[in-house]
Amino acid sequence: MGCFECCIKCLGGVPYASLVATILCFSGVALFCGCGHVALAGTISILEQHFSTNASDHALLSEVIQLMQYVIYGIASFFFLYGIILLAEGFYTTSAVKELHGEFKTTACGRCISGMFVFLTYVLGLAWLGVFGFSAVPVFMFYNIWSTCEVIKSPQTNSTATGSQICVDIRQYGIIPWNALPGRACGSTLESICNTNEFYMSYHLFIVACAGAGATVIALLIYMMATTYNYAVLKFKSREDCCTKF
Repeated sequence: MGCFECCIKCLGGVPYASLVATILCFSGVALFCGCGHVALAGTISILEQHFSTNASDHALLSEVIQLMQYVIYGIASFFFLYGIILLAEGFYTTSAVKELHGEFKTTACGRCISGMFVFLTYVLGLAWLGVFGFSAVPVFMFYNIWSTCEVIKSPQTNSTATGSQICVDIRQYGIIPWNALPGRACGSTLESICNTNEFYMSYHLFIVACAGAGATVIALLIYMMATTYNYAVLKFKSREDCCTKF
């Protein structure tokens, strides 16, 4: 066998869908975890400086955000390992099905492992749909604040309220209690908040984190198709002469 034929044979055993899903998964999780971690820290800074001067009013929120930051570390580590495992499983299944290294053989243990990956990937896909929806909440909140600042900067001619009467009450989002002071910002104070680096960075980082969560959902959908197809091939290869690229 020549070098060219050897290269073609090796390329035939590459699980391209799993490879694309792994790259997309790593990128999405990295964006979600990295940007989300920094954006959460910026959110706490904005609350402490402008909306809740008493530390006891947002103590619970600070603990929750700190816990979420630790969870982010765990998510990043888990998906790094899980992506590598799924990619390795894709290489193994593709090579076995295409009989690149000898006669195809399947065992009950192999089918059980593939079935476990199918189930786990479906569960993770549903979980990340929830994460994607949850990550859109801070984007919505920051967008409302930003749009209010734009109204203050460019007031409408038919508006009856002056710039100083336009306010944002952060307490209505439920992240700090109603007795937190000052709790809201109006007019020039709100406009100065929107011009801070913390607000600008946190707003855009939350958008990127939401996009990263969406990319991870797409990667898991590709993983679902790949693992399901791999499981079907392992189960029915003995009865059908099929091949896979997953």
